[in-house]
This record gives sequence, structure tokens and C-alpha cells, in this order.
Amino acid sequence: MSPRRLALAAGLAALLALPAPALADRPGQRLPLEGRVVVLDPGHNGGNWTHPERIAHEVWAGTLAKPCDTFGTRTANDYREAEHNWDVALRVRTILRRQGARVVLTRRSNSGVGPCITERAAIGNRVRADAAVSIHADGADADELRGFHVIVPRHVQGQTARMVSRSHALGVAIRNALRDHGPTPVSNYQGENGIVARDDLGGLNLSTVPKVFTEIGNMRSRHDAPIIESEAGRQQEAEAIALGLVRFLTGRRA
Repeated sequence: MSPRRLALAAGLAALLALPAPALADRPGQRLPLEGRVVVLDPGHNGGNWTHPERIAHEVWAGTLAKPCDTFGTRTANDYREAEHNWDVALRVRTILRRQGARVVLTRRSNSGVGPCITERAAIGNRVRADAAVSIHADGADADELRGFHVIVPRHVQGQTARMVSRSHALGVAIRNALRDHGPTPVSNYQGENGIVARDDLGGLNLSTVPKVFTEIGNMRSRHDAPIIESEAGRQQEAEAIALGLVRFLTGRRA
């Protein structure tokens, strides 16, 4: 195991005091995320391209009209973003469930269509999620553009100041975990120190619970693409996202 992976494993173990299997073996021990609800929103869907007219249908995204969903991007080897997003979401779910969280996914597979961005936000609102994360990878045109960034909401009508501030805190926690333990460096083309604030994303604008987007890297970069395509890279990404969520939900910063 690489030194970086060892550091991440040690960080998770220290943060949670005991490894998940040990906690599970002690019936009287309360799990760290017991009672917490997390929504994972794997962006796009594997079947979107089969129904372009359906996903092109415009919906109100809080500040503007946008397509219901999009196809997502892909690497030069035709590894699709929707597949990456789904795989990472399942890995994050496994980690969080072992720590006691109830985890809700916004889609059931990587072979369907949608749901629309409005429904993705509504799912988190309905279950009153303690935190929601939309998982993506970017598709910037230039090869030299690489690295991850985390998107947090700007304040829009209908959102409370608390939701925006809590989303920012969630974004910082995940940014820190990805920066220190993730598989890709901080973006060299988006945001400031890996944080981007936007008011044009329906998934954020329509959310009433703390929510952020992760963009783990540029799928069109020869540097990031092999990492995103690899199982080890996706596992490292999932572990870092989960670590950021645990820190946010337990109030721990390190």
C-alpha cells in the first residue's frame, strides 16, 4: 500500500476511533454515523444517450431553465463519466453504511435514464439529508487542465443562509480530504484552492439541505484519465469523499 493510502487509512481509523468491523462486533457500541442520512447523487446515467429527447426537456433549475439531465463526458478510451460516478457512489455508500449512516442514492443503476436535476435535489430534501454529495468528473477541453474541485452553492432565492453556510462547510471538509488523500491534485483551472461557488446548478439551487458537487478531475487530461479509469483511483476517491463526509457529520476537522 502506498504511503498516501496508508495515511488515509490511518486517518479514517483515528477519526472513527475504531475500525468499522470492531465497532460492529460490539453490540453496545454506537456507530459514528448512526442516525445520520446521506444522499449520494451519482451524476448523469448510463442510459441517458438512448433517450436524448427526454433528457433535453427543460426544467427550472432555480435561476434558469436547463435540460433535465445531460450525457456527461468521457475519456479518450471511452470510459464514461456516468459509469465513474456510479462506481464511486457505491464505494462511498459501502464505507458510510459500515459507520452506521443511512445512505440514499438518487438512481438505482447505471443503465437507466435520468432522473432530472429537479428530482435529484428533491430526493435529498424529502429524506431531510444531513448531507448530500453529487459525484462527477469534469470534461475540460485542454489536456494541461487537470485536478479536482468542489462546487458549493451561491445563495439563491428559497435557500436559507444556514443551508449555504453548511454546504460551504461540507465542501471545505471534502476539499480538504481530497487535497490530502485523494488521487488527483487540486484543480489548476477551476476555483480557488479547489472550491468553486455557482448559482447555475439545479442540484444545488433547489436543495434545502447541505449539498455540494465533486469534480474529481478532467477526464480529457492524459494525467487524470488513467486515475479515473482505474479501480484503485476510484477507491481512493471514494475513501477521501467518505472521510470528508465523516468529518463534516461528526464535527471533526482532522
